[in-house]
Amino acid sequence: MGEPRIALAGAGYWGKNLVRNFHALGVLATVCETDLNRHADLAKLAPGTKMTGSWKEVLSDASINAVAISTPAEMHAAMVKEALEAGKDVYVEKPLCLSAKEGGTLVKLAKDKNRILMVGHILWYHPAVLKLKSLIDAGELGKIQYIYSNRLSLGKIRREENILWSFAPHDISVILGLLGEMPDGIQMQGGNYLHKNIADVTVSLLSFPGGTKAHIFVSWLHPFKEQKLVVVGEKCMAVFNDTEPKDKLVLFPHGVEIGESVTTVRKAEGKPVELEQGEPLRAECAHFIECVKTRQKPRTDGEEGLRVLKVLQQCQEALGA
Repeated sequence: MGEPRIALAGAGYWGKNLVRNFHALGVLATVCETDLNRHADLAKLAPGTKMTGSWKEVLSDASINAVAISTPAEMHAAMVKEALEAGKDVYVEKPLCLSAKEGGTLVKLAKDKNRILMVGHILWYHPAVLKLKSLIDAGELGKIQYIYSNRLSLGKIRREENILWSFAPHDISVILGLLGEMPDGIQMQGGNYLHKNIADVTVSLLSFPGGTKAHIFVSWLHPFKEQKLVVVGEKCMAVFNDTEPKDKLVLFPHGVEIGESVTTVRKAEGKPVELEQGEPLRAECAHFIECVKTRQKPRTDGEEGLRVLKVLQQCQEALGA
């Protein structure tokens, strides 16, 4: 097939970035945004693109091959289902939906309809994460012992979902992908400070069958922005710091020598890893287009989204709310 025609549903805070990228890639046919007051600005962002406030109009348009969904998370399940049933390939922002049961239904529906289902776990399109995965797979870090992730900022505070569902999908996705296994133990701690029913801060502790442990600290009550992933291996440690303007991935070949009577820690200078350049969101959008054209399985397909969803749900249950 030639270039697909894609419709985007939901062009708000994050969706407008998808408008920009799909338009630049030459595939954006329609933007569906229910706030009609935003249409004029969106038309400037994507000249020549049709604007509509009707989701039903998008679903019934036979010229639309695929849809990208960037609406609030509680709308994902119904919209993904409707799009798949209308014969469209689907890209949906994380999380896939808000329950593992619904997620399983969507994954099965996509398979039954022979449709592409891709979830927007953007870090798997980040050059640093892809490089880190290749280094781990090649044994450069040795056996992975511990992983920790911090995703912290002051705002943007949501009322549709708590901090776990808003921030942690990124880190869960990366940790599951780096280790290639699901956790067999989960502990949680969190705090509700701005709203009695919505967690603003959570710490998730994950244990894996292979012996690796990980923790994920997410908060929107933090004095500064931090997005950092640390992977501790037997031979080497890696730090992915996404708030750094350069040297986002650094390896630390520290060593520990255990003698009969004394243990010596050998510290080494960090070595920045050279990375390919490029905007992760542009790469993610381009990957979806390629999957629509070639029918290849997306790197972050529905099944990957479902694995993340299952861990999120277990975390939420362990949080007790």
